[in-house]
Amino acid sequence: MIERAHRTAHFRLLIINGKAYIEKYRQSIQTRDMFTLWGILQLLRVYPGRLPDLELMFDCDDRPIIRSKDFRGPNAGPPPLFRYCADEGSLDIVFPDWSFWGWAETNIKPWRSLLPSIKEGNKRTKWKDRLPYAYWKGNPSVAPTRKDLLKCNVSDKNDWNARLYIQNWEQESKQGYKDSNLESQCKHRYKIYIEGWAWSVSEKYIMACDSMTLYVRPRYYDFFMRGMEPLQHFWPIRDNSKCTSLKFAVEWGNNHKDKAKAIGEAASNFIQEDLKMDYVYDYMFHVLNEYAKLLKFKPTIPPNAVELCSETMACPATGTWKKFMVESMVESPSDELPCTLPPPYDPLALRDFLERKANSTRQVEAWENEYWQSIDKKQ
Repeated sequence: MIERAHRTAHFRLLIINGKAYIEKYRQSIQTRDMFTLWGILQLLRVYPGRLPDLELMFDCDDRPIIRSKDFRGPNAGPPPLFRYCADEGSLDIVFPDWSFWGWAETNIKPWRSLLPSIKEGNKRTKWKDRLPYAYWKGNPSVAPTRKDLLKCNVSDKNDWNARLYIQNWEQESKQGYKDSNLESQCKHRYKIYIEGWAWSVSEKYIMACDSMTLYVRPRYYDFFMRGMEPLQHFWPIRDNSKCTSLKFAVEWGNNHKDKAKAIGEAASNFIQEDLKMDYVYDYMFHVLNEYAKLLKFKPTIPPNAVELCSETMACPATGTWKKFMVESMVESPSDELPCTLPPPYDPLALRDFLERKANSTRQVEAWENEYWQSIDKKQ
């Protein structure tokens, strides 16, 4: 099964006797593979000697490719392939993305040092003093849904309560990234999250802002999003009628300021507490530990594999890459054991949880329909 995942994998990773070995197959986009491996090495420094021997394949591209429908029946044997996101129709195993250890190409700092900076940034402008509009800044060219979002920008004809800006990373890099500082992008009451080619790394930064996140109906999920709920952590936005949906969301928020502020704060608290780096490492530990229990063979080091260690990775690195590695390097092992893995949902509890989420989204859509019907009647 593992060998069949080789087809699209960027690398094979082995952990044997607490050491990491890699067999690299192809170059990833930017340095995603390098920083993902760096993150795994840091996990081994947090919990040295605690992970069992294992072997896995990792694909650093955006979209999941192991389709559930191709692997039905008790002996289907789907290839176990790790990546950053999945969707309802796929079996790819979700793992934290590279940006938790810094995204050098866009000058976004490692998560452990960025999180307190965003928290400080949130204090600069109180929620009630923030601009009463929905803000988005990003690259629209990566997906049709983002180009569609730009139609909701303010114009001479319409004001959908959205303020949308195009992020030009090439220009930013030439200007020293002074306009892409995440800590200073929490000046609006509402912030829009919309997927790119797949899920977007921007999600955690947007939700950490204390602003109510307007979450355009997604197709993909990463490793933490499924624990968050509409109307508790974010406000759902239709993907097939974005402008009307955004207009209503902002109107609702400005008319229910306490509730909108509370939704924004609940998301920020989730990101600051549940998604702090210690717990990211715990998730990584548990997903690898549970995966290793499924192996029916003893992993051995392939002839083309090389041992990886933090020093041999960080020493030859230069510039921002080196800076972020040094910044995110784990200095000493954790004094504590990984958090206890809760038992799986029983089917009934899971169904209730999913149903509650779906009902919250339906509730918002019903309010939205009423709002637009009442406006149509007035006209």
